[in-house]
Amino acid sequence: MFKTVLCGFCTTSSIALVFLFVMLCALSETVRYRAKFIFFIVASALSAGLWIPFMLFRIGSWKNALVPAMCVVRIAKIIGMNFRFRGKENIIKDTGCVVLINHQSSLDLCVLGELWLTMKNCCVISKKEIMYLGPFGLASWLWGTVFIDRKNVEESRQIINDTAESIRVAKRRLLLVPEGHRHSGNALLPFKKGAFHVAIESQMPIQPVVVSKYYFLDGKLKRFYSGTSYITVLPPIPTAGMTKDDLPKLMERAYEVMNRTFVESTTECLEEQIRSLKCE
Repeated sequence: MFKTVLCGFCTTSSIALVFLFVMLCALSETVRYRAKFIFFIVASALSAGLWIPFMLFRIGSWKNALVPAMCVVRIAKIIGMNFRFRGKENIIKDTGCVVLINHQSSLDLCVLGELWLTMKNCCVISKKEIMYLGPFGLASWLWGTVFIDRKNVEESRQIINDTAESIRVAKRRLLLVPEGHRHSGNALLPFKKGAFHVAIESQMPIQPVVVSKYYFLDGKLKRFYSGTSYITVLPPIPTAGMTKDDLPKLMERAYEVMNRTFVESTTECLEEQIRSLKCE
């Protein structure tokens, strides 16, 4: 009898808390903003952490991230983020490459999930602090993330050079952020040299990937609405035969094509959203 009453109380309390949470989200955009991010962080950590026991059977394999990637793609839909993947015909096949992606938010983890499921044999270079984020850090190491200490320039350079060799030999797809850090402007930030050094060192092509602006997200005003973003895979940029002398030209070419696509796809995405609102 007591257990029945207790279970009923717990169920009623849970329903009341969920109802209160929904009401707060409906009344306050700031609460909704924070709630979505908290859910995203917790759900992403759980989707990675719960799969760790299975990852131990193939330590360092990119395949360890497939289930977490599927989960994070689903999480994106739950919090109102929809991605439209374009340009799959441009994906480089039968060779390694350096994949360049613009960086806007921690929500880009959802973009990585989409790419991981589509491109195969992916890996990323990340700051070592990520490795200490509990189960998520351990899971990241288990699926082959390469960690670097940004303060130790020499060591980081050596690790990146070793990674460049593995791109060529193991035909890996190394996902890098050429801007260096996140931003939410209307144009891409100037690119840093690191990713292009890797591409030239490995003599592997560059695969530009552009994610249109998250127009539905505003960190300053704490607004997080539902919306769509385009992920566009552009034709590869070859680096065969290039030397360090060609680096400025390569950077300029990559920035020009990626920034143009960023502006165009963002405009296209916004126009589609406006049309859909008019039809409602």
